[in-house]
Amino acid sequence: MKQIIKNYGFKAFITVLAVNLICLVAWAQDSGGGGATTTTTTTRTTSSSTTWYSSPWVWVAGAAVFILLLVALMRGGGRSGSATTERTTVTRTRETE
Repeated sequence: MKQIIKNYGFKAFITVLAVNLICLVAWAQDSGGGGATTTTTTTRTTSSSTTWYSSPWVWVAGAAVFILLLVALMRGGGRSGSATTERTTVTRTRETE
């Protein structure tokens, strides 16, 4: 029991350390807002060109494909429910003199 608690504590420590390192890296990417920033925007004169991921039908189709794949994986590859399991019991007797 003491070994399990010791292993759990070590794993918890490593997990907390890894999460803190990830947060530190993410925090280092923040600009902080202390410096001057310049924002340049450009406008398009034509509205006919749009990105493919801005259309709602793309997201609906992607979600439908994801759900179908998830259902197919959860069913176990199409195995039927009539599968049988055979069990074998081995009994060994040992005689000593």
